[in-house]
Amino acid sequence: MKKGSAKRINDDLEPEYDLTQLKGGVRGKYYRQAIAGTNLVLIEPELMKVFPDTEAINRALRLLADTAAAAVDARKPQPTPHRRGVPRESGRSDSSA
Repeated sequence: MKKGSAKRINDDLEPEYDLTQLKGGVRGKYYRQAIAGTNLVLIEPELMKVFPDTEAINRALRLLADTAAAAVDARKPQPTPHRRGVPRESGRSDSSA
């Protein structure tokens, strides 16, 4: 005597769907295409109060990136600007003046 299956599959599919016609499906076929332009980042709940949407987060990150780039540029030695009326020193001596 066979016992009935203790687990019953709970499908949300309607009975009019004929699953025998669904052949050749490949799991993950479009996975790489779907994630190609997507970056998913999880944000802590307390930060969600400060940055409620994608636009707010992107603005904050752009500001941070600009500030970091400016800080790096500020550390680089800057050329001394030429003042008007003051001749540049060329390093050679010209005594024929």
